[in-house]
Amino acid sequence: MSPQDLALLPFLTEASDYVEGLDFSLDSLMTARAFESARRRGFERVAESIDGEISKPSFGSDGEMLSELLSYPYARILVSCVNEPALIRKYALSEAKAAYSILKKWTDKSPEILLEVGGDFDILANDDGAHVHIYFSDYIRYSLSMRDLSWKLVNRHLVNGFAEVSRDEFARLLQEAVRKKIEHSLPVPNIPEEISAQCNSYVSELKVLYESKRKDMGDTDFGEVDFALFPPCISKSISDVKSGVNLAHSMRFALVSFLLNIGMTSDDIVNLFNISPDFSEEKTRYQVEHIAHNEYKTPACATMMTYGNCAKKDKTCEQIKHPLSYYQRKIFFKRKDEGLLAEIQGQAVSGKEMN
Repeated sequence: MSPQDLALLPFLTEASDYVEGLDFSLDSLMTARAFESARRRGFERVAESIDGEISKPSFGSDGEMLSELLSYPYARILVSCVNEPALIRKYALSEAKAAYSILKKWTDKSPEILLEVGGDFDILANDDGAHVHIYFSDYIRYSLSMRDLSWKLVNRHLVNGFAEVSRDEFARLLQEAVRKKIEHSLPVPNIPEEISAQCNSYVSELKVLYESKRKDMGDTDFGEVDFALFPPCISKSISDVKSGVNLAHSMRFALVSFLLNIGMTSDDIVNLFNISPDFSEEKTRYQVEHIAHNEYKTPACATMMTYGNCAKKDKTCEQIKHPLSYYQRKIFFKRKDEGLLAEIQGQAVSGKEMN
């Protein structure tokens, strides 16, 4: 691919190799005046992902192309410094949608690029001049989150293990591959403190923007996950999982959606199930990411009762109609109690000082 193509698809391995070949240090990207435009564009990528879809510019010079290419690793650092699960999901999806807008333009004039991009994700596929044929396991992997029934494998023409899709549909599957790759690679681990400090101004701006859009992104300020405050139905399901009990599908969905809604990551949720007797990491991850990607909401208490998933009601259960409301109520009173305790301790210290 040309450097211009790589700048538009910076998540590709070839793009990473190209950046490494430029032979400049991370410190240069973080501090050098020559890369200020790349840093600014990196900030814009993340900000645009919060507001909607990331734009893809045209390049008037090699300098603009380079700034666009280098803005991607800088954006990843910024997202990692903010380190909010909802933002990571939103950023990954926005980058993937932006990539899809590029890939769609190549469906007719340069279909071979689609296969090249697919190869970067180890997708086995070929183009017969009219359609793309993708190996069924790769098709299932990237179509799982699609909600339309047309994406079900049984609704596809299957020949020798290959599912037939249009080029545009193949581009849509690549969008999902991009989303999964970016989401799974964030946050970037072990960012040095000096690097984080150099990002402070942009990170602060992004946190303010993120907070203003938090509810629109399906995130609520639950803070650090506190298992002790979970509603009885969720606590029992977790206890059952740890005891090796197979949860009913409806309860498994309720548990996963609840944990995602309070801010747990897909990886943490998958690890929670790894003691289950029928545990399959691949299958479990598909299910968890399907719920996360479609931003499904946790079932209300009435629905939980209908499916027989309500368990060991307590006094708080009588005052709420939704498992998330239970958890939110418990957090409110915990924070209130902690505030009163801090106030009492402060008064005690003041009294001692006066004496």
